[in-house]
Amino acid sequence: MTATRSFIIATALLVGAVVAAAAYVVTRPNGEPQPASQTLSESPLAPAPASDEAPALAPPSFDVVRVDPRGTAVIAGRGAPGSNVILLAGEDEIAHADVDNAGEWVMIIETPLPTGTVELSLLMRTASGQEIRSDQVVVVSVPQSRAETPLVVLGRPGEASRILQGPFDGVAMGPLVLETVDYDESGSVIFSGRAEAGSRVRVFANDQLVGETLSDNNGRWSLKAGTSFAPGVYNLQVDMLNSEGQVTAVIVLPFERANPRDLQLGQGRVVVQPGNSLWRIARRLYGEGFQYTVIYEANRDQIRDPNLIYPGQVLSAPGEGGEDN
Repeated sequence: MTATRSFIIATALLVGAVVAAAAYVVTRPNGEPQPASQTLSESPLAPAPASDEAPALAPPSFDVVRVDPRGTAVIAGRGAPGSNVILLAGEDEIAHADVDNAGEWVMIIETPLPTGTVELSLLMRTASGQEIRSDQVVVVSVPQSRAETPLVVLGRPGEASRILQGPFDGVAMGPLVLETVDYDESGSVIFSGRAEAGSRVRVFANDQLVGETLSDNNGRWSLKAGTSFAPGVYNLQVDMLNSEGQVTAVIVLPFERANPRDLQLGQGRVVVQPGNSLWRIARRLYGEGFQYTVIYEANRDQIRDPNLIYPGQVLSAPGEGGEDN
């Protein structure tokens, strides 16, 4: 009995060994056994090489430009914290301010700006000496009489000019306003204005749709018409639509799309804006409205009636004596 029991146990052990050996053959990895993985302490990962390029800084920008009739001003904007922002009139430095930790700066211009047209821009100088120019330009027109609100226009290449301040506010119908008609470098027309925030704005010329856009959260809108918009005089219509697609305000006025070859803007040239008249333009440029005849005489080829000019027209604006500025 004891021998039989010993035989059974030995047989079981033999079978177990055979099964274990078979399992090892089936599950063993192919080829030579691989060395154990090294721990992180034995082979640390190489750190990513640090970039030598500093992140690009945004150029300085204007937020607020307020100019009183005397020519003194309060100007504020944004820049890189810790840098210094310089205000340029043409290429002349007229003021500077440090940018605070919130990226904001403020300047008070106590020396009056000269009468006539002044072009303001910004230059930002960082602590490391890097200099960055603004891509915005502010044009200020101070009347010679220093008795009226100066015109202040903010511009950036490729975008519609924006009137920050002026003696007129464009053409309005309720909350819908057509403020400016402008041209970009390629000769495309840019319309801009104000409407109720989030509303849809459509522009038609002779009942043909020019385009449509949405006003932003501040109620500002702009629309660029393509260069295929042929030169000529049009009946311009601007509609404001609510969220249900209903027209809630309409502006209708004549508009002249200037020929692109005539768009040599700069000193001595002016784009007629909504709400303008020759009297108003002359009063802004020369300080006296009756000098509208100077502009009329210089543009008789395109002005048949001095009481009838169109937004979008590009006029010559010579000096007071009739000579080009």
